[in-house]
Amino acid sequence: MHIRGRFITFEGTEGVGKSTQLENAANTLKDLGIDVIVTREPGGTPMAENIRELLLSPREEPVHETTELLLMFAARAQHLHNRILPALDKGQWVLCDRFTDATFAYQGGGRGVPAERIALLETLVQGEVRPDHVILLDAPVETGMARAKKRGELDRFEQETLAFFQRIRDTYLARATAMPGNYHVVNAALPLEQVSASVSALLAALVKMSESA
Repeated sequence: MHIRGRFITFEGTEGVGKSTQLENAANTLKDLGIDVIVTREPGGTPMAENIRELLLSPREEPVHETTELLLMFAARAQHLHNRILPALDKGQWVLCDRFTDATFAYQGGGRGVPAERIALLETLVQGEVRPDHVILLDAPVETGMARAKKRGELDRFEQETLAFFQRIRDTYLARATAMPGNYHVVNAALPLEQVSASVSALLAALVKMSESA
């Protein structure tokens, strides 16, 4: 019997430790005998990575919200059909740094793009494909931005205001409240060891759940 892999996304505002927890999650799953790939958005394939560069590079020319939205979904279409879906079809678990929840949070909450417009593109690009689980790493905006600034030069999004990121965090939390069965909120403001332990325990529970399904 063919068993489809699981699609798990990691979301959160800047500086919440997604890269660290993706690596932690991948190691946890490998230790449990799961075949796993780690990828990211925007990006994940050569063409989608080119679009990522367009999106993240600081520039003098204002980027219209519709341009940004369409580029996000253009990259997502490449990524989904050329990497994510083939991996899931092979039975691999896919761990992705951001997906469409980020678009609802950043372009929707942050930029003010109507959710209906985003949902229309979501259906066009993804059909019925949605993450099986969303792990939301949540921390106060000030905490996350202080960490992000320590990483070095800020990209085009990271240069936005605290109010922009507060709207993003609020949108994420509202989506988590609306979809408690899919969202798993982890307190990313805790010490790293505690966050990693929480994520590992959550992944172990999801594996057990998938095996009993």
